[in-house]
Amino acid sequence: MPWQLKSSTTIAALATPPSSAVVIRILSVEDHPVVREGLATILGSQPDMRLVAQAGNAEEAIAEFRRHRPDVTLMDLRLPGPNGTDALIAIRGEFPEARIIMLSMSDGDGEIQRAMRSGAAAYMLKTMPKDQLLACIRSVHTGRRHLPTEVAARLAEHLGEENLTGRELEVLTLIRDGHRNKQIADVLGIAETTVNFHIKNIVDKLNANDRTHAVTIALRRGLLQVEP
Repeated sequence: MPWQLKSSTTIAALATPPSSAVVIRILSVEDHPVVREGLATILGSQPDMRLVAQAGNAEEAIAEFRRHRPDVTLMDLRLPGPNGTDALIAIRGEFPEARIIMLSMSDGDGEIQRAMRSGAAAYMLKTMPKDQLLACIRSVHTGRRHLPTEVAARLAEHLGEENLTGRELEVLTLIRDGHRNKQIADVLGIAETTVNFHIKNIVDKLNANDRTHAVTIALRRGLLQVEP
């Protein structure tokens, strides 16, 4: 498995700064002021970490990364406009060695998979203890990639299942938006029988009862986003 899981002993060791610590320069990307302030307080309490910049959206994140070239970036998944994974892809497209930790309230396997496949160094839930976050930052700074056990467990639930194709996700998105099958066919420029075929595949792949249930499952797993 390409992601390294940490034992509780390792996490405990990494939660404490080394005695002769190199300062880790960090960029924090978070659009909620209270969460941003909380992260700043946590990082500011660590002698081996320095918050060099903050950003509130993807555009600011890319600009601040270019300006500061941080050692580690904490990237919120949910950002206004392009999301955190989109920002991750843009940054790593320009700076392939960028080490980015995704932070999210969502444990949907679809979002985790997209982030990790796009080059995230780690995926942390915001509900996790701060010691785990600090340990993750230090681990990622040394070049490791890992997922906490809780996050890895969510991926394992759907291991081996067939992924939805790009076209199937387009169809599912239009179902989410309230389109009927004929309307979907018109929007995508395909036959209604083809739409019916895609829907059957979607329902089968997601083990859903019908098209509406498929949307519910896809939203829960992070394969689809809630309509803004």
